[in-house]
Amino acid sequence: PIGELIPSESPRLSMARRVPVGVVGVIAPFNAPLILGIRSVAAALALGNAVVLKPDPRTAVCGGVAMARVFEEAGLPAGLLHLVPGGPDVGEAIVTDPNIRVVSFTGSTRAGRAVAEAGGRLLKRVHLELGGNSALLVLDDADVEAAASAAAFGSFFHQGQICMTAGRHLVHERLHDAFVDALTAKAEAMTVGDPFTDKVDLGPVIDAGQREKIHALVHAGGQVTTGGAYEGLFYRPTVVRAADDATPVWREEVFGPVAPVRTFTSEEEAVHLAAASDYGLSLGIITRDVMKALDLAERIPTGIVHINDQTVGDEAHAPFGGVRASGTGARFGGRTANTEAFTETRWITAQSRPGPYPW
Repeated sequence: PIGELIPSESPRLSMARRVPVGVVGVIAPFNAPLILGIRSVAAALALGNAVVLKPDPRTAVCGGVAMARVFEEAGLPAGLLHLVPGGPDVGEAIVTDPNIRVVSFTGSTRAGRAVAEAGGRLLKRVHLELGGNSALLVLDDADVEAAASAAAFGSFFHQGQICMTAGRHLVHERLHDAFVDALTAKAEAMTVGDPFTDKVDLGPVIDAGQREKIHALVHAGGQVTTGGAYEGLFYRPTVVRAADDATPVWREEVFGPVAPVRTFTSEEEAVHLAAASDYGLSLGIITRDVMKALDLAERIPTGIVHINDQTVGDEAHAPFGGVRASGTGARFGGRTANTEAFTETRWITAQSRPGPYPW
């Protein structure tokens, strides 16, 4: 049992115990189908629940079938894990089923709003891990080469198809041109192709629809210094000088290998620009002054901060999640976050015999 003993005004045992919610619905995305599904499935099962899992239909095998087979071979009792691949109609059925008391959803902010609305009508707990447009701040004392290396990883790793991807690069005006040149050179040196047959840096984006969205945003404004082209589903790593907040590739979550860059002149402006987003998932700050970075981070609403690192970082034991349009404040990972997500608190008292009552 998980819980704590608490004081009581009566001579009795009093405890707050965490108990399973019963059935948990897990709706997982395409971009990291195994890890983003199993982080909720495994935790919910370990805490005594049954699970209904809906993987993205584009990754139903690696994000669903493979996971179910592993649990089956490990001896998980029948009936505790149900795999239901499908589209939005299946997701809606999971969210609105009264037997499912908690929903763990990872996906777009648009879909997350619909999940939250449907779950709220049933007073159902919904844990949301949604989109992001994370900022990477490069302060005026940063090492340009190190910053560009971090930026390339933050924007181009996994073709930029990560919620934590660095979608906005804010660089001090003194370093801006050198940073853009260094990042452009790194992007041009990257290889793009089939990772099953070639030694490459970037593979394909998920489908043609996502490729077209990326391409439209890249060419909707700003100056492309490299990239902005594709062959099939293989999109070149792209660097864009963004003009202002209205530039679509800066304002929106691209979910592709694109690094938009802008300048700032003061720390106050950097804070303002970094905070000027609907999202609040991750933040990276590159500087030689760690204390300054900690101070800046306090002024920018976000669920995760990485100092002298890029924005992409996740560890199973760490509480992961965002604020604003990146989530409801729920966290994934770690004993505390998982326990809060997939159990309920029950107050239990016990005394040796019934006490005297006035009637």
